[in-house]
Amino acid sequence: MPQHLERGEGATLAVVVCIVLILFVFPLGLLGQVAFRDGVAPILAALDTRAVPRALWNSLESSGLSALLALVAGTGVALILGLTDVRGKGTFAFLFLIPMMVPPHVTAIAWIQALGPSSPLLQTLGLAPPLGTTHPLYSREGVILLLGIQHAPLVFLVVLAALRSLPREMSDAARVSGARAGQMLRRIVVPLLAPTLIAGYALAFVSALGNFGIPALLGIPARYTTLPVLIWQRLASFGPSVLTDMAVIAALVAVIAVAAVVFQLWLSSRRRNALIGPPQPSLDIRLGRARPIVEGILAATVLATLVLPITALFTTALVPTYGVRLNAETATLSNFAEILFRQSVTARAFLNSTFIAACTAVLLAGFAMLVARYAAARTRATRRFGTGLSAVAEMTYAIPGLVISVAFILAFIKPLPLIGVSIYNTLWIILLAYLCAFFAIALKPVTAATLQLDPALDEAARTAGAGYIRRLVRITFPLVLPAAVSGAILVFLTAYNEVTVSALLWSSGTETIGTTIFNYEDGGYTTLASAMSAVTVVATVFLMGALDWLGRHAPPGVVPWRL
Repeated sequence: MPQHLERGEGATLAVVVCIVLILFVFPLGLLGQVAFRDGVAPILAALDTRAVPRALWNSLESSGLSALLALVAGTGVALILGLTDVRGKGTFAFLFLIPMMVPPHVTAIAWIQALGPSSPLLQTLGLAPPLGTTHPLYSREGVILLLGIQHAPLVFLVVLAALRSLPREMSDAARVSGARAGQMLRRIVVPLLAPTLIAGYALAFVSALGNFGIPALLGIPARYTTLPVLIWQRLASFGPSVLTDMAVIAALVAVIAVAAVVFQLWLSSRRRNALIGPPQPSLDIRLGRARPIVEGILAATVLATLVLPITALFTTALVPTYGVRLNAETATLSNFAEILFRQSVTARAFLNSTFIAACTAVLLAGFAMLVARYAAARTRATRRFGTGLSAVAEMTYAIPGLVISVAFILAFIKPLPLIGVSIYNTLWIILLAYLCAFFAIALKPVTAATLQLDPALDEAARTAGAGYIRRLVRITFPLVLPAAVSGAILVFLTAYNEVTVSALLWSSGTETIGTTIFNYEDGGYTTLASAMSAVTVVATVFLMGALDWLGRHAPPGVVPWRL
């Protein structure tokens, strides 16, 4: 490849390789080296204990069943919005995606307050169960249900994108032949979607496998421990072999996640259906008199999965003490004032999260534009290099956030060589872990936009004598900037509220919004946790609205929910 590089391209390539080595290869390679230093003996020893096999089974059970629930719900909504003539498709798509953007621990807190016997919302409505009643969500079923609700939008996005690219020749032929909507769905659309459904299930499974917030808040009271929660508990134990124990369990989670992705790719390749012809506008099946009923079902789903928990969250945030009924006498804004103006830890958490999320978004947007340029290069060797980096990003995204945290602890717990400075227990280690965990989110829209660029622009500039750097700055970057900004907002949304990566990396002074909310709820300060969660939900919806507006000026497919 070096003989094909232009002036300036080699230096850019060296920077990209250094970043990849620091962010991906070194920490994850060190994790594998620590976990498998003695072969598979540490894994077998961990499986010989009582806690690890039970947590492993709980992880597989909750991930498998919740992914199935997410697959059914997400596919159903995608088929309705993607194939029928229901009204308000854009609004419904936007509302269905909000639960995915809301952090899992906030989702858990909202549902705990929506259904519990101390729920201010149910008490206000006179529907609360008697005090002392066991909360229905503190159970195995509660963990599976909320994981399914949390990840159904992921499946929805994947299936909706596949429906957009589904050619209409076969469906049109079936309609001309007199096939009804149900027959066409069973015999044509669903078989063609089989690889997509497999991919959607695998995505929901891997996401549930690495989820920390929901199993921690719902599973611990029910003694239903999953592997990510066990890693967090092992870190809290401060034993002499804590790092090795965490590395072994983290490697076990990573192996399961990677195996699931590889199995999904193999299964999808065997079920791949060759399609002829370019993508065309999606079907518009007339529902006739059933349309109001279908729209009512969609609205009821939004009410049950979004409005109910968010309303409960705000209701709890507006009462002085958890369990007090909300009315004109008890309503107060003191919890919001406490977390916004009085508590130094919350102010620090907002500042830390804003700073880290903004840095992550900006840095990844720039790095994604460089990598996407390599992935769309005209020479085969350079293009393979870019494609390989994209594959690394995809594989890293499949690895749960807690595993990445353990890898970065192992990599940076000692002072950096040569300069002797340690970044452990600082914001910088959280920033590096975010860069590793969320790179795939920034890369996807930029790669899609870069592949749509006309190569003639670059060739014309090259003929006019423009060098590599000048073409990069004057042509490529301005054209893919809307996609890069969209990806950056998605990264900011994800990093701003996350708790899985930072749960093991934060310390006093480096609290994030996610860890502060989790600690408030875990410590019994439910109203403060609710107020802080309510603020993050408002910020999330505002940012999603900004991204939706920006999507009007970006290439198709850059903002995932725009129809």
